[in-house]
Amino acid sequence: MKALLPATTIVLLYPLTHASESELIPDITRPEVALQESTETLAEMSLADVDQKLNNPLTSLWSLTLQENYTILKGDNIDGTTQSNNLFFQPAFPLPLGEDMTFIARPVFPLVTSPILRSDGSTKSHTSGLGDIQMFALIGPDKSEGLTWGLGGTFIFPTANNDLLGSGKWQAGPAAMVLNLGEKWTTGFVLQHWWSFAGDNDRPSQNHTDFQYIMRRKLPGAMSIGMGPTVSIDWNADSGNQITLPIGLGITKTVRIGKLPVKLRFEPQYSLIKPDDVGSHWNFRLQITPVIPSPFKR
Repeated sequence: MKALLPATTIVLLYPLTHASESELIPDITRPEVALQESTETLAEMSLADVDQKLNNPLTSLWSLTLQENYTILKGDNIDGTTQSNNLFFQPAFPLPLGEDMTFIARPVFPLVTSPILRSDGSTKSHTSGLGDIQMFALIGPDKSEGLTWGLGGTFIFPTANNDLLGSGKWQAGPAAMVLNLGEKWTTGFVLQHWWSFAGDNDRPSQNHTDFQYIMRRKLPGAMSIGMGPTVSIDWNADSGNQITLPIGLGITKTVRIGKLPVKLRFEPQYSLIKPDDVGSHWNFRLQITPVIPSPFKR
């Protein structure tokens, strides 16, 4: 499953005879002014432009994503099927670096509901609570068209309420992104890998990869159709339980509520390959992403 960084104040020096006191003070030192200007900019941007910018995780736009994943589980250890649920809150507050580079450290706060199975495979009940918090950090170009990339790291923290909701391990590893933001298509991938390095000695070590592949076709009216499922590989699992390979087909639409844009997405996903014991059979993903004003100007 994924504190506001301090801004560096940059002082521009001009001849005092050509600059007023207000011109010598960058807008970031007056956050109320910067936020007002950012709100006005968002209100003036076309929804198609907002939609295109949000296709790049390294966009300069700030956003608050809620992602709901309702999953039907199936496998040899389950009598029939059962369900799980993951609700992710993913705030994204990118920090501009220079004229065209961006740094983002995006936390993922999960609310997890997991089934408790009886020995015969039937579902006894469900347990819910906080799962393991993730942090996804990238640096790369802030582009809304053409080929773009990002490099960084990814982290998982053992914050789960109980053993069924998390791994009990501190984990870290590399992250990378390559996207082609074309006129008609958005294609590419986001890759993350984690190794455990500390945590509960009674819990198994972790060595797993997530590979999200993205193919979306633009449609008129700030819409697109396509998929962005995540292939998961657990390198420590037994043969037959390592790979989850889903495909999907979803619709995305960016709308405006008041002055602020909101990106909406619904995408059912079916697993062509899943773990033999317990795995995702179907996943239904609903994503809501309000765009909020940023105090940084580029």
